[in-house]
Amino acid sequence: MSFDVRHPDIHEALWRALEEDIGPGDITSESCVPPDLMAEGCFQAREELVVAGSELLPVIYQMRGGVDEVRLSAPSGTRILGGERIALARGRARTLLECERVALNFLQRLSGVATVARAYADAVAGTRCKVLDTRKTTPGLRRLEKMAAAAGGITSHRMGLYDAVLIKNNHVSAAGGVKAALDRAHRTGLPVEIEVHSHAELEEALTNGAEWILLDNFSAEEAAGHIRFINGRAKVELSGGITLENIREYAATGADFVSCGAITHSANAMDINFRLRLT
Repeated sequence: MSFDVRHPDIHEALWRALEEDIGPGDITSESCVPPDLMAEGCFQAREELVVAGSELLPVIYQMRGGVDEVRLSAPSGTRILGGERIALARGRARTLLECERVALNFLQRLSGVATVARAYADAVAGTRCKVLDTRKTTPGLRRLEKMAAAAGGITSHRMGLYDAVLIKNNHVSAAGGVKAALDRAHRTGLPVEIEVHSHAELEEALTNGAEWILLDNFSAEEAAGHIRFINGRAKVELSGGITLENIREYAATGADFVSCGAITHSANAMDINFRLRLT
């Protein structure tokens, strides 16, 4: 799973990160390191992980200039062990040093998301259920974090509020009920999903043409009962209270999808280091 790094959202995120960290200049490197000194820098995993974001490295260095070669050993989606190389960059020592923290921040964060995603995907292997990501992402980094989740093997849900309809309980209240919300939403021509919290809401949603039901905060046993009642009349997604420890139980209910916000909002940064060597 390679990152497509061409999207302007990604370039803006990288540029802002570099500006935030380097600003008018890396005064430590400029004061200590000769301007013409050449070096190579190695990014290496210090624990088992799923790589995500290594394709960002050439873009980061291109934005700063002075790095002639970036060799990727582990593209996004690669599972590697501690001690294995992710990438090697060669060029001006000053550029390698000034970009070190930004490059590591992206690699560590995105590899953390991909590693968690892979664990969730592995947990439902062999079932018909797919794991979905959510919009619970770091502001400004949604596209990157969703790409990292995909690199870990899970399926992307909607990117934002603009590309699919998901009617939640507050929408139902504001619209004046399940029927009114569905009637209006179906006029958009977009995929429509509706969240239900009771059997009565489920019946009303199905009666009014719901094709995708989100069962929120039910136990696995309760969800299985509702899925039997739905009996294939709509796709079913489960959410709420789903963890790595219980996702297999939820996936076994017959649901089409299980979504989990922890994949993006609670992923830990992975342990990746950078070592400079003069050439």
